Amino acid sequence: MIHSSSRLAFAAALLLAVPARAVPTAAFGKVLVVVLENSDYDQAAAQPFLKKLAKRGALLTNYRGIGHPSQPNYVAMIAGDAMGVDGDGRVDLDGAQLGDLLEAKGLNWAVYAEGYPGSCFLGARSGDYVRKHVPFLSFTSVQNNPARCARVKDAAAFDDDAAARTLPAYSMYVPDLIDDGHDTSVAAADRWLSRFLGPRLDDANFMKGLLVVVTFDEDEGGSDGRVFTVMLGDGVRPGGVSDASYDHVSLLRTIEKGLGLGDLGRGDASASAIDGVWK
Repeated sequence: MIHSSSRLAFAAALLLAVPARAVPTAAFGKVLVVVLENSDYDQAAAQPFLKKLAKRGALLTNYRGIGHPSQPNYVAMIAGDAMGVDGDGRVDLDGAQLGDLLEAKGLNWAVYAEGYPGSCFLGARSGDYVRKHVPFLSFTSVQNNPARCARVKDAAAFDDDAAARTLPAYSMYVPDLIDDGHDTSVAAADRWLSRFLGPRLDDANFMKGLLVVVTFDEDEGGSDGRVFTVMLGDGVRPGGVSDASYDHVSLLRTIEKGLGLGDLGRGDASASAIDGVWK
């Protein structure tokens, strides 16, 4: 006869042997990442629309930017680390990035940037548009390829692509300096996000198979580095909360795993994919 203590020990051993659950393959088929600017976690979490999103989707309470200023965070979102970038000036980077992984699998990607002048504009700024918030344009493999450069579009194209149901496998939406809160406030960014995203979340056709991620590039600089990040979609558990430690590279790893892309061999290769929030 097996004693109860032995049975408990055996059950515990079985639990320990079960690997951490990977990102479910059916969790999403497309990703939309919306990046807002420069807010501490608590300030963002107090905003009315972001509060609603936290209840509707899954909230990551221990998610951090990778540092300061803005640009290294954006680069890490698609490259797996900051690639040596430590400022906001124009950079020209060699090496692979998320677009390469997507294209290798026959998948499309696009950036929808408010105020983007088009024609592969590589200037630092035009009106309230800034290049430092569009990391794909920092890679020479995009800069020197007109077809790839054309994947960076003015944000007005987002409505057309969404209506035609032709959003790519990966989309990054970059608000301008007014709408992202950089030159205004987190409250202004929250109001913009409510107008942009609110109606779309209620559109079943838009949301079908889509993972929506809303995050901030960095905190204000005087906090603990945490930034408000929420995930929404059919594969996400509504009201879910994870306090595990994640960052922008973890988000990249989650996208890589969810879309079956492999990795870039940088920090993404060893980063933990986001878990505990899936249905």
